Amino acid sequence: MSTKLSVEHVYKVFGAHPKRALERIERGEGKDAIFAETGMTVGVSDASFEVQEGEIFVVMGLSGSGKSTLVRMLNRLIEPTAGAIRIDGRDITRMTRRELIELRRREISMVFQSFALMPHQTVLENTAFGLNVAGTSSSEREKRALDALDAVGLKANADSFPDELSGGMKQRVGLARALAVDPGILLMDEAFSALDPLIRTEMQDELLRLQAEQSRTVVFITHDLDEAMRVGDRIAIMEAGEVVQVGTPEEIVREPANDYVRSFFRGVDVTHVFTAADIARRDQITVIERVGVSLRAALSRLQEHDRPVAVVHDRERRYQGMVSVESLTERIDALGRREEGAIEEAFVPGVEPVAADRPLTEIMTQVAECPWPVPVVDEHGRYRGTISRATLLHTLNRTEASAA
Repeated sequence: MSTKLSVEHVYKVFGAHPKRALERIERGEGKDAIFAETGMTVGVSDASFEVQEGEIFVVMGLSGSGKSTLVRMLNRLIEPTAGAIRIDGRDITRMTRRELIELRRREISMVFQSFALMPHQTVLENTAFGLNVAGTSSSEREKRALDALDAVGLKANADSFPDELSGGMKQRVGLARALAVDPGILLMDEAFSALDPLIRTEMQDELLRLQAEQSRTVVFITHDLDEAMRVGDRIAIMEAGEVVQVGTPEEIVREPANDYVRSFFRGVDVTHVFTAADIARRDQITVIERVGVSLRAALSRLQEHDRPVAVVHDRERRYQGMVSVESLTERIDALGRREEGAIEEAFVPGVEPVAADRPLTEIMTQVAECPWPVPVVDEHGRYRGTISRATLLHTLNRTEASAA
């Protein structure tokens, strides 16, 4: 993936003399000390990260951590005090007002927590608002607005007014309005926070469905861990205006950067976070299935390394099966002095591979009941490693110990 959005050492200081605050930051003073001495508030301090094209990048933190300030700097609704923000390589902090207006009309859309629908306009007119501002023709405006409403399941409500809609439907209109301009980047600031839990989950599902159908670059602001884990490809954790860690949910759960991050993820059920690929180990003995490979050679390899089983894959690493000392010995004895048999004749029965992207919660029973390590394969059937009962228990015990 290519980098769509790059944030480079961005600061935001609210107050009359922001440069003085920046000098204090460079001397190592904290935001509380700066506020006490100068009355200026450090909203964001030295934020740096990249967002890849097509990913949902979640920014989360407690109230006052700077996440909403940060997202509003990405389209310069709030002016950065220092630093660079690049979209497709262009630094938007150096854009003229005309260039910035064009960027907002064509490239970036934003969905707020408040629905911000105009009550005197129909759902269709609300959806087409951004296109109208951009000067899009009437026929094109209506077509694109109807397509956006269709995408969120509200085409039938095009002629309704906002007061005729439920809260979830209103937020869908807000999302449709953002999608209608076909933005390269979608900014969502606590977009689902005001909704009831059930409707909120439905909107998360809607976002994931839309993302699967037409991938966009999304920066999603939330204070809710469950929401972040559910929708985010990667998560940035903010504390006191600073980005303290960026990573996938799995990476952050496994290696939290500090106690603040650890406190967010304490009590997280890792079986819903980790996938089979996250804990699969590649230290299992392997045998490459090819012409000339013998049962005796495979048995010798296992005995040499003092291992009970080996994974068999082809030259392209596609998983074929598993052999054991016992299965190989039994097959060799059965053949006696006859011609050497094929390696697949000694495969251990009942060992089924699992998909790399399956969450642990779906494979725990299979791993627990299988006497051998369970092979993990990718979407093309290529071998990615194995999961043993010991590996699974170690993962669960380690995360429980970290939470404690």
